Amino acid sequence: MSLKEKHFTEVLEEVAIDSGFELILYNDDYNTFDHVIECLMKYCGHEVVQAEQCAWIVHTKGQCSVKQGSYSNLEPKCTALCDSGLSAQIELV
Repeated sequence: MSLKEKHFTEVLEEVAIDSGFELILYNDDYNTFDHVIECLMKYCGHEVVQAEQCAWIVHTKGQCSVKQGSYSNLEPKCTALCDSGLSAQIELV
């Protein structure tokens, strides 16, 4: 394997590893739909319809993957959701 091929392979592996996470939002008995929707729009960049759909999935199934990406990108979003009183966690895909 040439040096160029080796570097290309290493970059692809780093991208795969760094983007293999998802932000999971969990159901609770405390937050309103409006609060959940507002937080998803504010912190995750969801449009209204996407935020509403995620809120319903969380309500009916107990959890929903609301965002995927790198850990470093998801961590501040997860922190903001948790600081807003929601239950969220980052998981490896």
